[in-house]
Amino acid sequence: MSETRSPSEKKPLLIVVMGVSGTGKSTLATSLSKVYRLPFIEGDEMHPKANIDKMSAGIPLTDADREPWLELIRTRVVKMAEDQRKEYSKEDSQRQKKEMHGVIVTCSALKRYYRDILRGKEKVENKTEETKDEVNPEPYEMSTVFVFMKGSREVLFERMSKRQNHYMKANMLDSQLEALENPEGEDGVITVGVDDSTEEQLQQVEEALAKLKL
Repeated sequence: MSETRSPSEKKPLLIVVMGVSGTGKSTLATSLSKVYRLPFIEGDEMHPKANIDKMSAGIPLTDADREPWLELIRTRVVKMAEDQRKEYSKEDSQRQKKEMHGVIVTCSALKRYYRDILRGKEKVENKTEETKDEVNPEPYEMSTVFVFMKGSREVLFERMSKRQNHYMKANMLDSQLEALENPEGEDGVITVGVDDSTEEQLQQVEEALAKLKL
């Protein structure tokens, strides 16, 4: 029988709830955060002001716009996971039953290149001042899982049209769908349907996580 590893010895887990705008990423991520007792970062809130200004004006972001934002998310996640590991190493005797440690993030992650930045496989030179301030060498490898929220354009457009006071407008949906590189088939990707209830989505993620070797 293999020896049970304590939380401080396990790889931290990054769960990225991804998909175009209007898929319900935040709703699912919030629920996952409660179920797994992991902190949740809203990726959109980490966009620099220049990106938000462009999207508010209906201007699609370029790779150069997204790179420092994605790098900042990855850097923040690594720091949070390392802080957790240090705390767990001090309290292992009380924390043995905790199943995992890590972070849950919402992020569109439209292209494989973007996802590889979040996986820590790609490094970017185009950094913001915020990223420069937070960059730290990664102390260990993280397990990264993407939960891809998949839905039809019609459903997504209807959802986005009903959103109030959000900088991402419904008329930008087509540009996002055009940029989306379907992640299905990549390692560590779980697909859920946007038409499913949150409870059904949670069950699908829980079953898929149990099958992954993390």
